[in-house]
Amino acid sequence: MRRIPSERQRLLAVTILAGGLCGLAAVAFHLSIGWAEMLMIDRANAAPGHSWIWWTILTPALGGLVAGLGLTYLAPAAAGSGIPQVKVAFTLRHGLITLRETIGKFVLCALQIGSGASLGLEGPTVQICAGVSSLLARAARLSPTNRRRMASVGMAAGIAAAFNAPIAAITFTLEELIGDLDQTMLTGVIVAAALSAVIENTILGSNPIFHVNRAYKLGNSSSLLWYAVLGLLAAVVSVTFTDSLLWLRAQFKRLTVVPKWVHPAIGGLATGCLAVVALALFHLNGIAGDPYKTLTLALTGSMGTLPVLAMVAFCVLKLAATVCSYSSGGAGGIFAPSLFMGAMLGGAVGYVDVAVFHHSSDAIGAFAVVGMGAVFAGIVRAPMTSVLIVFEMTGGYGLVLPLMIANMSAFALARHWRHTPVYEALLEQDGIQLPHRNTPHSPPEAVNPPASALPADTQT
Repeated sequence: MRRIPSERQRLLAVTILAGGLCGLAAVAFHLSIGWAEMLMIDRANAAPGHSWIWWTILTPALGGLVAGLGLTYLAPAAAGSGIPQVKVAFTLRHGLITLRETIGKFVLCALQIGSGASLGLEGPTVQICAGVSSLLARAARLSPTNRRRMASVGMAAGIAAAFNAPIAAITFTLEELIGDLDQTMLTGVIVAAALSAVIENTILGSNPIFHVNRAYKLGNSSSLLWYAVLGLLAAVVSVTFTDSLLWLRAQFKRLTVVPKWVHPAIGGLATGCLAVVALALFHLNGIAGDPYKTLTLALTGSMGTLPVLAMVAFCVLKLAATVCSYSSGGAGGIFAPSLFMGAMLGGAVGYVDVAVFHHSSDAIGAFAVVGMGAVFAGIVRAPMTSVLIVFEMTGGYGLVLPLMIANMSAFALARHWRHTPVYEALLEQDGIQLPHRNTPHSPPEAVNPPASALPADTQT
């Protein structure tokens, strides 16, 4: 690559290579988490007699303890979801994500999520892929501006591979990172997202993440009333989640009597206790371990497959478990938990729709699908992505109007009640203030402080 005379040509070559390598890295990360879950939390849940209770409680705590040691002494920048870290790299560090934090994110996230932390793999996949693209950009000796562009390439490739949703990956990168339509950057984002999705599809299959047995659609216009109510409730859940997460995270920062590397173990212990409650009451997991199996039950829409009480309980338990896992300093994302909470909330509202208007029980699954997007929109504040990601993850396009009503209501209300999005609020809590939508070219000096001016966990 260094022998290619034109930097524009080198940038194109690096973008194509990054799309393929990011897809491979994402597949390896996802398979590693699946293997770790099978080895740790799944075995704990299936332990004989009453020993499953203690193993389900202790396994996330032990995983959090080991991850806490790694995050404190080896790779501090691997903590968190990954999205804020990529935003910092893009805005303040010309796209720099080091090899140490990339490897640390891969290993420590696989360990902590596999041991039962209530965290998602999607945000970490973004940071890992951005790290891969950053490494390639430095190897090709790209200019600082183009190294910065490669951070957006990594984000798009990570989202595309994590969700099997290349279109949503493009819109999310535009909404969350770029903020404008720089042609060179947008071209790289599209190429990387497509290649990464192709690699992921080739190895893991081209099916949507969620296998919905029927194509849901708006069967009765009277249901629009309850979809609007769902948008309101999704905003309440979103604000409750973000406020709780920020509050508890602040408490852990003040907890100096306990070593920092012990904090994730405390969050893991609380998560394990909440998982035991869910397993004891409903004989289903989803609090600690893979949440998508239980989430898929909510999307089937069959009356009684997942009772309304279970849906409400799972929404509350998942919110509490994710707040504990993340705020204690764990390594993992909030995408999957937000989708889980949204599906449970939407399914519960669907039960109300069926009871009040005597609609078909299919409405339960339809409301669960819409609920996923609504809570995602309220928490992540990416309204276009929240619509597209549901389409691509479920393979259904018959709920356009309900999705737009619920998602836009949740987004607008959550933004009205809490103006600062969660990722910016997390960075502000760490003393990092990002500028508003600076251009993708040379950033102003005011937002380019030296590494010594940044918190320790962003210097690695």
